[in-house]
Amino acid sequence: MPDTTQVTATPSSDLLTPDNCAVLFVDHQPQMFFGTGSGDRTAIMNATVGLAKAARVFDVPVVLSTVAAESFSGPIMPQLADVYPEAKIVDRTSMNAWEDEAFVEAVKATGRPKLVIAGLWTEICVALPTLSALAQGYEVYVVTDASGGVSPQAHDHAVQRMVQAGAVPMTWVQVLLELQRDWARGETYVATTDLVKEHAGAYGLGVVYAQTVIGAHAAG
Repeated sequence: MPDTTQVTATPSSDLLTPDNCAVLFVDHQPQMFFGTGSGDRTAIMNATVGLAKAARVFDVPVVLSTVAAESFSGPIMPQLADVYPEAKIVDRTSMNAWEDEAFVEAVKATGRPKLVIAGLWTEICVALPTLSALAQGYEVYVVTDASGGVSPQAHDHAVQRMVQAGAVPMTWVQVLLELQRDWARGETYVATTDLVKEHAGAYGLGVVYAQTVIGAHAAG
């Protein structure tokens, strides 16, 4: 039982905020999608774009990275590049992004202690930098629906491995709503509900219904 004299209406420091996290996108490229077999690839693409737009709504810094873009894997998915047309994309040769100095310097430059990561494939391009960042003191949150592995087993085992090492599994909608957290936060309310309507499937339809029947400011 907690000491109720010390209990206050204060959020946990474990929660993501627009000021404490950065979002890393690793290897969302054609060749990597071709080999993805853990889930529906269109759904993974939708979740990836939803996550990217969520970061943009809350002005969260992002790092975009590819592997062997010109020699094997192809360019970063255009829908992601369209969200951040001015971003510099860190291309690497290493499967583990955390072994690339430019990538690590880009992460360090964000100044954020919490890293939200998504990528292809979960078992390599997400797991390896996640384990490496955890080992160096970062808190890591893995967006599982914006990531994919070569098989359901590969994806699931990778998530288990990362969780056992201390990573936190999330979905892109969970990231979005954790950043918004309060429907009275008016400066991002419209952008958040618009993003839900665009990319959150049936939940988005529910927001459309609520705003149509109840009113334009019906909470999500």
